Amino acid sequence: MTHPLLFLLAAAALVAIPGPNHLYITTRSIGEGRRAGVASALGVESGMLVHIAAAAAGLSALVAASATAFGVLRYAGAAYLVFLAYRTLRARDGEDGPRLEPRPLHRVYLDGVLVNVLNPKVVLFFLAFLPQFVDPRAGAVPAQIVGMGLVTALIGLAADLVYAFAAGALGGWLRARPAFRRRQRYATGFVYLGLGAAAVLAGPGARRT
Repeated sequence: MTHPLLFLLAAAALVAIPGPNHLYITTRSIGEGRRAGVASALGVESGMLVHIAAAAAGLSALVAASATAFGVLRYAGAAYLVFLAYRTLRARDGEDGPRLEPRPLHRVYLDGVLVNVLNPKVVLFFLAFLPQFVDPRAGAVPAQIVGMGLVTALIGLAADLVYAFAAGALGGWLRARPAFRRRQRYATGFVYLGLGAAAVLAGPGARRT
């Protein structure tokens, strides 16, 4: 089995396992529809491009090596998720109870970018996973990191879109039910709070998504 094939199999297995990014995209799709889920998926993987550039430049290693820098990133990510939870929970009530208003797709996209850029687990992914497949004899290490990072992002996008479409279909069915509409705001808000707590607890053993 060739070295690239080993990487593809390992990356696909790692990305396919449900994780925080998938939960975020699923929550967005259920609450605001398939288009919001797709926008979130595109935002999350756009955020991956920032991490790829940082890893290729050696910045990811510096952040992970500095307890202060890593702590700032971790708490900034958690704070942003808590902000999303606050924004969701304070939504106005409608006739059927609490109502979560769909946000403009460009704002949903930017939320996804920020959620992933501020995700410390992605930094750890680039330090714990990709270096296992880097071969200094095969050429420039930064170029190898960029190439493998882009492949991982494409695999991740495919997985994210599966979650977005599946959750969007489920969300359409749920939103047609008044009982769900009355609880939707709280369910979404508490998911964001849970993701914020997970970001605070992120450590060296954390997975990418």
